Amino acid sequence: MVNLIKSLFRVDLVSRLEPVADIEPAEAAAEGYCWRSLSENPLFAVCRRGFLPGWYMLELQLTYDNAGADASLVVDTGDGFNGAERISLPLRTGRVVKRLLYFPQRVSALGLAPMEASGPFSVDHFRLVRLVPWFARDRLARRLSSMHPGFRGLGKPEVLDRLKREAKDRGQGWHRFALDRYGETFVRRKHDRDYRLWIDKVERRRLASASGTEGNSRERAPLISILLPTHNSDIAQLRACIDSVLAQDYGHWQLCVADDASTDPEVRDCLHSYQARDPRIRMLLREENGHIAVASNSALELAQGEFVTFLDHDDTLAPYALDRVCDAIAGNPQALLIYSDEDKIDEAGERFDPHFKPGWNPDLLLSQNYICHLAVLSTALVREVGTFRPGTEGSQDHDLLLRCLPYLEAGNVVHIPEILYHWRATCGSTAQDGTNKNYAAEAGLRALGDHLQRSWMDATAEPGLAPNSYRVRWALPSSEPLVSLLVPTRDGYDILKPCVDAILSKTDYPNFELLILDNQSRCTRTLHYLQEISADSRVSVHRWDHPFNYSSINNFGAKLARGEILGLINNDIEPINSDWLREMAGQACRPEIGCVGAKLYYPNDTTQHGGVILGIGGVAGHAHKYFHRSEYGYFCRLHLVQNLSAVTGACLLLRKEVFDAVGGLDEENLAVAFNDVDLCLKVREAGYRNLWTPYAELYHHESVSRGADNTMAKRKRAQREAEYMRRRWGDLLDNDPAYNPNLTLVHEDFSLA
Repeated sequence: MVNLIKSLFRVDLVSRLEPVADIEPAEAAAEGYCWRSLSENPLFAVCRRGFLPGWYMLELQLTYDNAGADASLVVDTGDGFNGAERISLPLRTGRVVKRLLYFPQRVSALGLAPMEASGPFSVDHFRLVRLVPWFARDRLARRLSSMHPGFRGLGKPEVLDRLKREAKDRGQGWHRFALDRYGETFVRRKHDRDYRLWIDKVERRRLASASGTEGNSRERAPLISILLPTHNSDIAQLRACIDSVLAQDYGHWQLCVADDASTDPEVRDCLHSYQARDPRIRMLLREENGHIAVASNSALELAQGEFVTFLDHDDTLAPYALDRVCDAIAGNPQALLIYSDEDKIDEAGERFDPHFKPGWNPDLLLSQNYICHLAVLSTALVREVGTFRPGTEGSQDHDLLLRCLPYLEAGNVVHIPEILYHWRATCGSTAQDGTNKNYAAEAGLRALGDHLQRSWMDATAEPGLAPNSYRVRWALPSSEPLVSLLVPTRDGYDILKPCVDAILSKTDYPNFELLILDNQSRCTRTLHYLQEISADSRVSVHRWDHPFNYSSINNFGAKLARGEILGLINNDIEPINSDWLREMAGQACRPEIGCVGAKLYYPNDTTQHGGVILGIGGVAGHAHKYFHRSEYGYFCRLHLVQNLSAVTGACLLLRKEVFDAVGGLDEENLAVAFNDVDLCLKVREAGYRNLWTPYAELYHHESVSRGADNTMAKRKRAQREAEYMRRRWGDLLDNDPAYNPNLTLVHEDFSLA
């Protein structure tokens, strides 16, 4: 029934292929293995052996330096590898990836391209297992149910029935159709590689379906004033900029141009020619150069619109940009801020680097001006907060948004998840490199400090970990609150001791208690350690003599806790930075904040938890999983404090009053999995913002204490809990405001959907 192929080879350098030590060359030759490097791809290994038709499970593990590298398997059915079927294998360094294969006919050879880019790597595990059909179908249905948007939430029999029905309707063979759907769950899109394809396949299809429907339901057409400051602009780029305004599908706009004393006469000649062409273009010629903030205010003086937006003199708008904005205003009459996604244009006019942004995210805005372009604001609000401030050049738009912040909330901010603005990336521009304008970062830091001071917030601003980013340090009350850290455990001396010892020795926040919640430990070493550690005045041990139920154990601990702040801490957590608890407690003390999560790493310094994104895998997944700790992540979000819908309970802080108000963790329906996500969603539903901070860093030996879901009973329990989450939270799981609908719900890497 099962035919195993041993680990076949190890490649230590891209130019060298070697058999693994446990397979001698003579043995390999006798078995029919042949290794060679194909000229068109030096990273290619070939296994020549006949494989019978049927189902197989491929297992592959690579170690490499190139983050996000993919492998591919090429199937030769007798005609060679040219034009043969290529099967994608998205990889994570040091992790075994498994993929079902189905060979409808005998296969002559398999080829493996271990990476798609140059760099050192090793193949640590390569195995092909022949499967019985029922087991293969079970695995296929389970993956589709959890990871494919078209089958999410269905039971395995329903998945198989739908596959067969749809294959028949399309006149396709069942195996081919099912494997195509299965393969879609492995496609990992990359922004730098697939954005052009996304434009062709997704954006254009979306525009075609929306054609002719714009404006049909609008009761009003607000005037939008576009502020355009210019100064010695490149004429070709300036013309492209203004032409993009003239090309707008929506016509009720006003272009307010303020030329900031350009010394190039061609600029003013160009502006005069456009003004003569269209009465909607108004122009003011400044006699003295005042820089961007002053020039923008001069443009604002010309504005008569109900809303204003901002356009740089070398950027362009999508032709439907203002139309989408007016649709958003029609659907949200209370809107004070509307913003969209954006991308960049290179010097050849090619679009790249799309920024698909989250919904309203106040703490991310404190960390970075993630809103940027296209931003449309109520003109009355802009004038009320005092327009643009001289002295904030380079970050004048961020400063304006921060001054509007007290007036903005989720109910009056609208995010349009479409690319409506194209930011010109030329040599020396901020769009090309965020470090090009240090003065902009300095101005942004001043703007953030002024905001904190204006708002009477007991906090300070400092540079962040990423370019053009900032960190807010929130002060704790003068009487530092007691933090009660709840650590459930059962035996596991080897992981519990490092966890507890590290918390006690590496935490500089003094006012905490550590409640170890012992769930029927029997190990002599563990019991002895619990007795020993109880001598520390900060530690207490409490027995929970019932079957494992993570929610029940922590609810039990919460009732015993004396602290104003509760901390849910796994027994396989080890702090890295000594101020981790001070950082998290400072965030948790803010009255508007609910759950606070930390940045967690695997022991190999890859990211285990960068926050939770709803909908990934059917319920929720971890953002930036397996990214190296030094990587910035998607638009630097691995290094930015931000609001997220949920964070992991492996290291989570919140005020006890909030925990009690939402009823704690769900003991009845979520004994093991998703109870932390459910808690966060209840807290968010109660009106609080959940938050993730990269400034609390800890190692997490994930699921070591509980073990993997590797038995039928555990899998059924996991399925029940996932189904409950789908019933309880429904569509919210597929519409995470901290994410973007243009990004994948299959992988955890912010790749394109």
